[in-house]
Amino acid sequence: MRTRDFMILFVGLVTAAALLYAAGAQLDYINHQREKMKITINPPLENAPPSLAFATVAMGAFRGLVVDILWMRADKLKEEGQFFDARQLAEWITVLQPRFAAVWEFHAWNMAYNISVAIPASQAEQRWQWVRNGYELLRDKGIPLNPKSLRLYRELGRIFQHKLGGVSDDAHQYYKLRLAEAMGPLLESPDNELSRGDNAYFEALIRAPKEWAEVAADPNMALFLEALRAADESFTADESCVQKYLALRRNPQGFKPEAFEVIDIYRGTDALKRFDIFAKAWQLRHEWKLEPALMQKVNQMHGPVDLNDPNIHYPLDWRHPDSHAIYWAVKAFDVAAQGEGRELDIRETNTDRIVLHSLQNLFRYGKIMILEGPAQLATEESVDQQTRLMRRDIFLGPDLRIFDSYNKASVAVLEKYADDRGSLQALQNGHRNMLKNAVLSFYQSGLRRKALDIYNELRRRYPLNDFKVPLEQYVKNRFTEELDSIGIHDATEQIAAILIDSYYLYAIRDDDAAAGREQLAQEIYDFYYAKYGPDERIDLPTMRVLRYFALGQFVGSEAYPPYVREGLLARIKVERPELFKQLEQTEGELRQQMEQLQQTQNQG
Repeated sequence: MRTRDFMILFVGLVTAAALLYAAGAQLDYINHQREKMKITINPPLENAPPSLAFATVAMGAFRGLVVDILWMRADKLKEEGQFFDARQLAEWITVLQPRFAAVWEFHAWNMAYNISVAIPASQAEQRWQWVRNGYELLRDKGIPLNPKSLRLYRELGRIFQHKLGGVSDDAHQYYKLRLAEAMGPLLESPDNELSRGDNAYFEALIRAPKEWAEVAADPNMALFLEALRAADESFTADESCVQKYLALRRNPQGFKPEAFEVIDIYRGTDALKRFDIFAKAWQLRHEWKLEPALMQKVNQMHGPVDLNDPNIHYPLDWRHPDSHAIYWAVKAFDVAAQGEGRELDIRETNTDRIVLHSLQNLFRYGKIMILEGPAQLATEESVDQQTRLMRRDIFLGPDLRIFDSYNKASVAVLEKYADDRGSLQALQNGHRNMLKNAVLSFYQSGLRRKALDIYNELRRRYPLNDFKVPLEQYVKNRFTEELDSIGIHDATEQIAAILIDSYYLYAIRDDDAAAGREQLAQEIYDFYYAKYGPDERIDLPTMRVLRYFALGQFVGSEAYPPYVREGLLARIKVERPELFKQLEQTEGELRQQMEQLQQTQNQG
């Protein structure tokens, strides 16, 4: 009997083992079919780190419960202002539940917004590090683990648009400068005589090899790399050589002199030209996760349009945060388009708004100018040290060439949400206001024909009474309406503020924008003079006096670097001698009036 029981048990175990083996053998086929039928919610992790792979299996069914507890605790710590502790808990949650997109979003937002502003604005570099931590977490970790999560692409774009591109953070100019400094060297290739303003440069990036093996197998580039390794042993025979090469081109002092001599020897050769393009394409793809082909697609969709030929599109300036915001929004739409039978929701609507708002920002502040001048030392130092220490400052100006791209994108979005009355009304209001502002911008810049085209579209799309008058009358009405809402003393301050802005734009050599602001100041002055005339009760200073005082305010303002203010005076003296002479005469007249007033007071 015992033998019979043993045999039954043995046969049962063997049968169970065989069935388990057969079931396991079908697992790959079943998973393949699930992926093919698109019914897989969380596909198996690929190339996951050991700690993540272990955590996703070890806790089994209890993992969700642990995550819930950690999430509640992290949310409580956030509300209590304990951001660093909340960050640690969020890291654990991302390890335990890497497919939970909300925790990646929270973790990135916490670092970029909460932790960064907990650091004093005087420590801008530390703030910048936390902002970087935020967007790099989404870009380098969250999105690779959740490649179909629209909300992560949207949040990444929002950080670039709002945190870096906005002005709410006291250190926003430092963020913009650091991003521009990091991206600038990757957007030009002097060896190939190509730069960020050339579509040809992006086409060259697209054609560049994607794998290191292709470079190593190229005889010409292999000889160039071998010469670099012979000159400086820090250059290795793998892809880490790319970052060393880029660092050498930016800062030769960090390497042996012989290394840069190799660059000089190979200058003008096909080997250096091809490797330079490859290195920059490699860095864009691997460090910034920017695919050159998609960058060029974004350039053609949303880049500046030639004001004389609308068929010519220029690349976006990828030093600007809003260009990155648009890229990740477009990437999100590429991912969303892969879904079948999807319906529009608030996440996609907000992603559309990122594109439109970023294009508006580029229209207003899309032109980047970086100036370099001597730094101000906190202590008394030698002149030699003063000249060695240089500072760089970033300035933003309007780029009217973006308008056509904005308008085209807006029209497409309006058609997309034609059946969504709630979203459609808000989008129409934004589009109408942008068209109204664009009419004035182009008109005041002297581009009257373009202003008329925009005004005609405004009248066609939004047939309101305000738009039934001719263009010149509409501009005059808008102008009068805005000026009537402010008093004469406020108008004087406004004229001075606009003149200060024109001096600033002229100092950074944005001459067209400076001329437009100067013309606007004159138009405001003419309006008030025509309305009030030489009424002594109004006491409206002459335009010469307003120009003089505005210049004094600009030169004496700590808001602008000293070298920019000093450079303005030198430039006016050389390039606009008539204005410089007028300013000198005004100064003399004012000084004489002050002396006469003082003498009168002394005699009294």
